Amino acid sequence: MESLARPIPPMAHRRHRNGGSMNAPVPTDGRMVAFDEKNAASYDERFAPLAAMTQALHLLMRGLWQELPEQARILCVGAGTGAEMMALAPHFPGWHFTAVDPSGPMLAICRRKAEAACFAHRCSFHEGYLESLPRGEPFDAASCVLVSQFLLDREARISLFRDIASRLRPGGRMISADLAADLDRAPGSELLEQWMRLIRLTGASAEQCHQLRTAYRRDVSVVPPARIESILAEAGFASSLEIYHSLLLHAWASRVAPSSAAASRSR
Repeated sequence: MESLARPIPPMAHRRHRNGGSMNAPVPTDGRMVAFDEKNAASYDERFAPLAAMTQALHLLMRGLWQELPEQARILCVGAGTGAEMMALAPHFPGWHFTAVDPSGPMLAICRRKAEAACFAHRCSFHEGYLESLPRGEPFDAASCVLVSQFLLDREARISLFRDIASRLRPGGRMISADLAADLDRAPGSELLEQWMRLIRLTGASAEQCHQLRTAYRRDVSVVPPARIESILAEAGFASSLEIYHSLLLHAWASRVAPSSAAASRSR
């Protein structure tokens, strides 16, 4: 699913290209959309125990992006229920947000939150994958949180980040996050054990945790952080700095190379 400022749920299914799935996947257009209405409605409450992890990431976003233009355009790839927008919009009243997510129910919750917080007039909502978002004025920054990890093919992962880079202004910024580790050896294997203890706080059963372990090796591309950094570089980001690490969760602040952005938009 192109979403997510949120930790991965206790079950996962194989994703296709720029999208993905979680519990109760709903097929559409030959792909798997992550959440149906029932799962979308319960998502925020279910993962509330882990909210502090992503709230820390949102704080970093505010700090690192505070020098963006007053009228900055922000692309939220995989907006989900709108966590990143809710964290940023009150502090930057001139910013405009474009929320992209293939799950209609999740995007509907995102829209309702924006309306309740009185900033929906500064938002555009696109139900679909990033590739289907019409081209327009370049964005100043983009977020891509817990999305690319579901692309099992390296080239597809590069393609997603390259698409983001092509929609940013020269020198535009991105903050991305994914689960990352070498699960076959320490310290990655040890971090996985600690991560599973954390997942139990969401109410996941022992069986669900077992399924999640399997999913991390079959349906989720959990790779060493250095490999993700090489993917970002190949996608056209001139620099990527790891800004956050909490167990398996890693986040990077990247800048698109000016030449890469211009070249991508000309294709």
